[in-house]
Amino acid sequence: MTVIHEVQQVMIVNTPFGEEQVLFIIDYGIHMNSIWVCTSLSDGKIRHYDTNQITMTINHTLGLNVKK
Repeated sequence: MTVIHEVQQVMIVNTPFGEEQVLFIIDYGIHMNSIWVCTSLSDGKIRHYDTNQITMTINHTLGLNVKK
């Protein structure tokens, strides 16, 4: 069963094309990675990424990926 989740909060991720904001996550089930639908912060293009292609940017609230 495919589920599409609209991301309501601002979530910025690192992609092969630079930093982008996540719009949707498409989950195709346990046999496939999720697809992340993102828009570029620099040119507004919408692209789709496999889960293995992206990483989270710094999250100050949770302290993720903060360089020490």
